[in-house]
Amino acid sequence: MKRSAITKIHNVLSDFRIETPSWGFADTGTRFGKFSQAGSAIDTGDKFADAGQVNAFTGCCPTVAVHILWDFQEGEDPKAVGRLARKNGVSVGSINPNIFQDQHYKYGSFGNPDAKVRQTAVDHVVDSIGIGKAVKSRYVSMWFADGTNYPGQGNIRDRKRWFEECLKLSHRKLAKDQILLVEYKPFEPAFYQTDIADWGMAYLYSKKAGPKAKVLVDIGHHYLAQNVEQIVAFLLDEGMLGGLHLNDRRYADDDLTLGSIDPYQIFRIFHEIHTYAYDTGSYPDIAYMVDQSHNLKPKIEAMIQTVVTAQELYAKAALVDRRQLRSLQKKCDIVGAENLLKDAYATDVRDALASWRKKKKLAEDPLAAFKKSGYTERAAEERTARRKKLGIVQGGSYA
Repeated sequence: MKRSAITKIHNVLSDFRIETPSWGFADTGTRFGKFSQAGSAIDTGDKFADAGQVNAFTGCCPTVAVHILWDFQEGEDPKAVGRLARKNGVSVGSINPNIFQDQHYKYGSFGNPDAKVRQTAVDHVVDSIGIGKAVKSRYVSMWFADGTNYPGQGNIRDRKRWFEECLKLSHRKLAKDQILLVEYKPFEPAFYQTDIADWGMAYLYSKKAGPKAKVLVDIGHHYLAQNVEQIVAFLLDEGMLGGLHLNDRRYADDDLTLGSIDPYQIFRIFHEIHTYAYDTGSYPDIAYMVDQSHNLKPKIEAMIQTVVTAQELYAKAALVDRRQLRSLQKKCDIVGAENLLKDAYATDVRDALASWRKKKKLAEDPLAAFKKSGYTERAAEERTARRKKLGIVQGGSYA
């Protein structure tokens, strides 16, 4: 590889930050059952400790997304949680309100026909925004389970207006530097109509909420064969892409590790981001976050695997010769243009990444170094003993 290409890779990696999710380190499962791992996190401190390991070995994951109700005890000082994160070498990242878990959200949160429930949801979001201010978190990430399962169950236009109203109320409470990320999902758990079902709805809601609201694109939240990179390109051009959740899917929202199914799609998404930077002279302000469910893979290893894969694909996409690509596009040289992308994708960038890590005094192979560290075995032994002492039983059905 040419020295200029290596330098380019080093430069783009230095500014590439990826947030890990606290819930990715705890036991997870499917709707049929929760599957346990001996070394999985028991509490928020464990989650931060595990996230600190990912950051220590990759050098690019300084923040951790947290879920209100899962990571904060009632009445707990948010600043204490922030200190706990810093003690483990990370800081609190995006704040995720929980407006789908409690029983009063059975028929929705912002889209609930009961005004009292809608107000309860708004109050929780406002409280979450306040927690974000206390821990100096920039992002408040909104995902909704709202929708209906049967025709006639709800008035779609009423629900739309309720969402607009509640998002506006939430937006008004943001600090000057906070951003409200509005996520969308085509289905599940709502199967007839989901209140924020696609990027267009999320875009419209964000515009109506206010200038500090942006769209959050989750790669897995799309139907089969949907062109996610086109969505990314449109939102970039509109200045409305606020966040990108990194994962992969075989069908839809499988929450698989990044690049495990279609790494070329991830490359194409990153290509659009690099192209935007080439065209405008600066990279867009995007919150990159991992959002996966490690039911079967060892949790920290899976997280490191995804982060390393993201770095590799981001580096490959940076190597596309965009001046030449523009020339080929103007001449309508379709084969030449496609091959330019494929050549960049086929480039082996692992040595360039290893040299970048060496400069940063990181392990050249983060996954191998982590496995050699023995952290998983030590955590499993300590946490198994702690669970026994606390009377915690892992696994079992959700029913």
